[in-house]
Amino acid sequence: MSYDAKFRVWRGDADGGDLVDYTVEVNDGEVVLDIIHRLQATQSGDLAVRWNCKAGKCGSCSAEVNGIPRLMCMTRMSTFTETETVTVTPLRAFPVIRDLVTDVSFNYEKARQIPAFAPPEGVAPGDYRMQQVDVERSQEFRKCIECFLCQNTCHVVRDHEENKEAFAGPRFLIRAAELDMHPLDARDDRADFARDEQGIGMCNITKCCTEVCPEHIKITDNAIIPMKERVVGKRYDPLVWLGNKIGRRKD
Repeated sequence: MSYDAKFRVWRGDADGGDLVDYTVEVNDGEVVLDIIHRLQATQSGDLAVRWNCKAGKCGSCSAEVNGIPRLMCMTRMSTFTETETVTVTPLRAFPVIRDLVTDVSFNYEKARQIPAFAPPEGVAPGDYRMQQVDVERSQEFRKCIECFLCQNTCHVVRDHEENKEAFAGPRFLIRAAELDMHPLDARDDRADFARDEQGIGMCNITKCCTEVCPEHIKITDNAIIPMKERVVGKRYDPLVWLGNKIGRRKD
Protein backbone atom coordinates (compact mmCIF):
# COMPACT_ATOMS: atom_id res chain seq x y z
CA MET A 1 0.00 0.00 0.00
CA SER A 2 1.33 3.44 -0.87
CA TYR A 3 0.19 7.02 -0.70
CA ASP A 4 1.49 10.49 -1.56
CA ALA A 5 2.79 12.43 1.44
CA LYS A 6 3.36 16.13 1.77
CA PHE A 7 6.87 17.06 2.83
CA ARG A 8 8.44 20.41 3.65
CA VAL A 9 12.23 20.27 3.49
CA TRP A 10 14.61 23.06 4.35
CA ARG A 11 16.77 24.04 1.38
CA GLY A 12 19.60 26.51 1.58
CA ASP A 13 23.10 27.13 2.87
CA ALA A 14 25.01 29.30 5.34
CA ASP A 15 23.70 32.44 3.62
CA GLY A 16 20.06 31.51 4.13
CA GLY A 17 17.27 29.35 2.79
CA ASP A 18 13.63 28.37 3.14
CA LEU A 19 11.25 25.45 3.39
CA VAL A 20 10.30 23.91 0.05
CA ASP A 21 7.11 21.86 -0.46
CA TYR A 22 7.21 18.42 -2.07
CA THR A 23 4.78 15.57 -2.65
CA VAL A 24 6.53 12.21 -2.39
CA GLU A 25 5.38 8.58 -2.59
CA VAL A 26 5.42 6.60 0.67
CA ASN A 27 5.30 2.80 0.90
CA ASP A 28 4.58 0.50 3.83
CA GLY A 29 7.42 0.14 6.36
CA GLU A 30 9.40 3.15 5.19
CA VAL A 31 11.20 5.69 7.35
CA VAL A 32 11.79 9.41 6.79
CA LEU A 33 15.25 8.75 5.35
CA ASP A 34 13.69 6.52 2.65
CA ILE A 35 11.49 9.41 1.60
CA ILE A 36 14.41 11.84 1.54
CA HIS A 37 16.32 9.39 -0.68
CA ARG A 38 13.31 9.07 -3.01
CA LEU A 39 13.08 12.85 -3.12
CA GLN A 40 16.74 12.98 -4.16
CA ALA A 41 16.23 10.33 -6.83
CA THR A 42 13.05 11.68 -8.39
CA GLN A 43 12.70 15.41 -7.78
CA SER A 44 15.73 17.09 -6.25
CA GLY A 45 19.03 15.46 -7.10
CA ASP A 46 21.05 18.23 -5.45
CA LEU A 47 19.46 17.83 -2.00
CA ALA A 48 22.28 17.49 0.54
CA VAL A 49 21.78 15.00 3.39
CA ARG A 50 24.27 13.15 5.57
CA TRP A 51 23.71 9.44 6.19
CA ASN A 52 25.62 6.18 6.36
CA CYS A 53 24.30 2.98 7.97
CA LYS A 54 20.51 3.46 7.81
CA ALA A 55 20.34 1.22 10.89
CA GLY A 56 20.34 3.69 13.77
CA LYS A 57 23.98 3.03 14.67
CA CYS A 58 26.10 5.66 12.93
CA GLY A 59 24.25 8.80 14.05
CA SER A 60 24.81 10.51 10.69
CA CYS A 61 21.24 11.27 9.64
CA SER A 62 20.30 13.50 12.56
CA ALA A 63 17.76 16.17 11.71
CA GLU A 64 14.64 17.78 13.13
CA VAL A 65 11.42 16.12 12.04
CA ASN A 66 8.36 18.22 12.82
CA GLY A 67 10.56 20.18 15.20
CA ILE A 68 11.81 17.17 17.18
CA PRO A 69 15.50 16.13 16.97
CA ARG A 70 15.51 12.60 15.56
CA LEU A 71 17.41 10.09 13.47
CA MET A 72 15.67 10.07 10.11
CA CYS A 73 16.44 6.37 9.65
CA MET A 74 14.62 5.51 12.89
CA THR A 75 11.56 7.73 12.36
CA ARG A 76 8.88 5.58 10.77
CA MET A 77 6.39 7.17 8.42
CA SER A 78 3.66 5.17 10.16
CA THR A 79 3.97 7.59 13.10
CA PHE A 80 2.39 10.28 10.90
CA THR A 81 -1.06 10.35 9.36
CA GLU A 82 -1.40 10.25 5.58
CA THR A 83 -2.74 13.80 5.56
CA GLU A 84 -0.03 15.20 7.85
CA THR A 85 2.69 17.43 6.42
CA VAL A 86 6.13 16.21 7.52
CA THR A 87 8.67 18.99 7.97
CA VAL A 88 12.39 18.13 7.88
CA THR A 89 14.95 20.75 8.91
CA PRO A 90 18.65 20.67 9.86
CA LEU A 91 19.86 20.58 13.46
CA ARG A 92 19.42 24.07 14.88
CA ALA A 93 22.37 24.14 17.26
CA PHE A 94 25.03 23.93 14.54
CA PRO A 95 25.88 26.03 11.47
CA VAL A 96 24.23 24.92 8.23
CA ILE A 97 26.54 23.81 5.44
CA ARG A 98 23.83 23.02 2.91
CA ASP A 99 20.24 21.78 3.15
CA LEU A 100 20.08 19.14 5.91
CA VAL A 101 23.85 18.97 6.47
CA THR A 102 25.29 20.92 9.42
CA ASP A 103 28.80 21.61 10.65
CA VAL A 104 29.15 19.55 13.85
CA SER A 105 32.89 20.16 14.28
CA PHE A 106 32.14 21.88 17.62
CA ASN A 107 31.57 18.42 19.05
CA TYR A 108 34.89 17.04 17.87
CA GLU A 109 36.69 20.04 19.32
CA LYS A 110 35.08 19.33 22.70
CA ALA A 111 36.01 15.64 22.41
CA ARG A 112 39.68 16.47 21.88
CA GLN A 113 39.74 18.54 25.07
CA ILE A 114 38.89 15.58 27.34
CA PRO A 115 41.97 13.98 28.93
CA ALA A 116 42.25 10.38 27.77
CA PHE A 117 42.00 7.33 29.97
CA ALA A 118 45.08 7.17 32.22
CA PRO A 119 46.30 3.58 32.76
CA PRO A 120 47.04 2.56 36.35
CA GLU A 121 50.71 2.74 37.26
CA GLY A 122 52.46 -0.60 37.51
CA VAL A 123 49.78 -2.57 35.69
CA ALA A 124 50.73 -3.85 32.24
CA PRO A 125 48.28 -3.76 29.32
CA GLY A 126 46.39 -7.03 29.32
CA ASP A 127 46.54 -7.29 33.10
CA TYR A 128 43.70 -4.86 33.78
CA ARG A 129 41.02 -6.44 35.94
CA MET A 130 37.60 -5.01 36.84
CA GLN A 131 34.58 -6.23 38.72
CA GLN A 132 31.58 -6.87 36.48
CA VAL A 133 29.52 -4.35 38.46
CA ASP A 134 32.04 -1.65 37.55
CA VAL A 135 31.92 -2.65 33.90
CA GLU A 136 28.14 -2.46 33.85
CA ARG A 137 28.08 0.92 35.57
CA SER A 138 29.59 2.80 32.66
CA GLN A 139 28.67 0.40 29.85
CA GLU A 140 25.46 2.34 29.30
CA PHE A 141 27.43 5.42 28.24
CA ARG A 142 29.38 3.43 25.65
CA LYS A 143 26.17 2.90 23.69
CA CYS A 144 26.43 6.53 22.51
CA ILE A 145 26.50 6.71 18.68
CA GLU A 146 27.41 10.42 18.65
CA CYS A 147 24.34 11.48 16.72
CA PHE A 148 24.58 14.76 18.70
CA LEU A 149 20.81 14.96 19.16
CA CYS A 150 21.43 15.60 22.86
CA GLN A 151 23.83 18.40 21.98
CA ASN A 152 21.29 19.89 19.60
CA THR A 153 18.37 19.84 22.01
CA CYS A 154 20.34 21.16 25.00
CA HIS A 155 19.11 24.73 25.37
CA VAL A 156 22.43 25.84 26.89
CA VAL A 157 24.03 25.17 23.48
CA ARG A 158 21.01 25.58 21.22
CA ASP A 159 19.79 28.97 22.40
CA HIS A 160 23.05 30.60 23.46
CA GLU A 161 25.85 30.52 20.92
CA GLU A 162 28.09 32.35 23.39
CA ASN A 163 27.98 29.35 25.75
CA LYS A 164 29.72 26.97 23.38
CA GLU A 165 33.20 28.00 24.43
CA ALA A 166 32.55 27.28 28.11
CA PHE A 167 30.07 24.40 27.92
CA ALA A 168 30.87 20.94 26.54
CA GLY A 169 27.30 19.65 26.34
CA PRO A 170 25.68 16.42 27.54
CA ARG A 171 27.47 14.05 25.18
CA PHE A 172 30.86 14.97 26.64
CA LEU A 173 29.68 15.26 30.21
CA ILE A 174 28.75 11.56 30.01
CA ARG A 175 32.24 10.83 28.66
CA ALA A 176 33.77 12.61 31.65
CA ALA A 177 31.43 10.75 33.99
CA GLU A 178 32.32 7.43 32.37
CA LEU A 179 36.02 8.02 32.95
CA ASP A 180 35.42 9.26 36.49
CA MET A 181 33.52 6.04 37.28
CA HIS A 182 36.24 3.85 35.77
CA PRO A 183 38.03 2.05 38.64
CA LEU A 184 41.28 1.79 36.68
CA ASP A 185 41.50 5.41 35.54
CA ALA A 186 44.45 6.95 37.37
CA ARG A 187 43.34 10.57 37.08
CA ASP A 188 41.66 12.09 40.11
CA ASP A 189 40.72 15.43 38.53
CA ARG A 190 37.76 14.43 36.35
CA ALA A 191 35.29 16.31 38.56
CA ASP A 192 37.54 19.39 38.52
CA PHE A 193 37.72 19.20 34.74
CA ALA A 194 33.93 18.90 34.47
CA ARG A 195 33.54 21.98 36.64
CA ASP A 196 36.31 24.19 35.30
CA GLU A 197 36.60 23.19 31.63
CA GLN A 198 33.27 21.59 30.68
CA GLY A 199 30.96 23.99 32.48
CA ILE A 200 28.85 21.31 34.15
CA GLY A 201 27.39 23.96 36.45
CA MET A 202 25.59 25.48 33.45
CA CYS A 203 23.42 22.38 33.10
CA ASN A 204 20.12 22.86 34.96
CA ILE A 205 18.93 19.28 34.51
CA THR A 206 15.87 19.72 32.28
CA LYS A 207 16.43 16.17 30.93
CA CYS A 208 15.74 17.26 27.36
CA CYS A 209 18.94 15.46 26.30
CA THR A 210 17.72 12.17 27.77
CA GLU A 211 14.36 12.50 26.01
CA VAL A 212 15.88 12.56 22.49
CA CYS A 213 18.61 9.92 22.95
CA PRO A 214 17.97 7.11 20.43
CA GLU A 215 19.99 4.69 22.59
CA HIS A 216 17.85 5.52 25.66
CA ILE A 217 20.87 6.48 27.75
CA LYS A 218 19.79 8.08 31.01
CA ILE A 219 22.16 10.98 30.43
CA THR A 220 20.88 13.18 33.23
CA ASP A 221 20.10 10.68 35.98
CA ASN A 222 23.03 8.31 35.51
CA ALA A 223 25.82 10.64 34.37
CA ILE A 224 25.30 14.37 34.81
CA ILE A 225 23.66 14.32 38.25
CA PRO A 226 26.25 11.91 39.75
CA MET A 227 29.01 14.07 38.26
CA LYS A 228 27.46 17.20 39.75
CA GLU A 229 27.36 15.43 43.13
CA ARG A 230 31.07 14.62 42.84
CA VAL A 231 31.85 18.24 42.00
CA VAL A 232 29.89 19.52 44.98
CA GLY A 233 31.27 16.87 47.32
CA LYS A 234 34.85 17.51 46.31
CA ARG A 235 34.58 21.28 46.60
CA TYR A 236 32.11 21.88 49.41
CA ASP A 237 32.02 18.80 51.66
CA PRO A 238 33.57 19.97 54.97
CA LEU A 239 35.11 16.58 55.67
CA VAL A 240 36.78 16.51 52.27
CA TRP A 241 38.00 20.07 52.81
CA LEU A 242 39.42 19.14 56.22
CA GLY A 243 41.07 16.03 54.83
CA ASN A 244 42.75 18.04 52.10
CA LYS A 245 43.99 20.56 54.65
CA ILE A 246 45.43 17.82 56.88
CA GLY A 247 46.98 16.11 53.87
CA ARG A 248 48.84 19.30 52.96
CA ARG A 249 50.29 19.93 56.42
CA LYS A 250 54.04 19.71 56.73
CA ASP A 251 55.88 18.54 59.83
